[in-house]
Amino acid sequence: MSDFFSMNFLNFLFRWGHLLFGITWIGMLYYFNFVQGAYFKEGSPEAVADAKKKLAPRALWWFRWGAMFTFLTGVVLLWGLYHQHLLNNSILVGATLGTLMFLNVWLVIWPNQQVALGLKEGGDAAQAAAKALLASRTNVLFSGPMAFYMLAGPHAPIGNGYGTPVGGTGLWVALILIALLELNALVGKQGPLETVKGVITSSIVLTVVLVAVLTGLS
Repeated sequence: MSDFFSMNFLNFLFRWGHLLFGITWIGMLYYFNFVQGAYFKEGSPEAVADAKKKLAPRALWWFRWGAMFTFLTGVVLLWGLYHQHLLNNSILVGATLGTLMFLNVWLVIWPNQQVALGLKEGGDAAQAAAKALLASRTNVLFSGPMAFYMLAGPHAPIGNGYGTPVGGTGLWVALILIALLELNALVGKQGPLETVKGVITSSIVLTVVLVAVLTGLS
């Protein structure tokens, strides 16, 4: 009995940590896309230069490490669900989106932001900034359905709760769609993601589309 309560308590601690780290990560993601980007376009050259030197690097530190620990705690939780045979399509889609977002942070956004902000010498600053922005916008795009499906795994009344069989046409279609959007993040264009309104609307639309695909093609 004590082992049971110990495991449940550890599981709770990881869920708590996952939530706290996730709030930090996604909060900083929204700050960059909804607040800082607009300020960099409108602020005085002196103020923007100072913000790029002192504010942005500090914000990026919290951003990338929030992403790292959200991912690590998520892996632990996912492993636990796997061993308890509680995985389902909702959890898999949410975890896929979250993993791609994490990889975008560490492999695309952070390396290019170092060049764009002058933290690392070499490379085209304008080109690096554009690559970082597209990946960041894609993360905002993914954030809506990611949050929806992490909650839907155990809670949503749409037939995808814990213990629901994994697989089916809907899952594969959803994963292919997500892969194509990630490919665009790496080599494509912003399109409707260029504006704050556009990326928020696109995130909501993507959530609706994925829900329709997973429920309609299951």
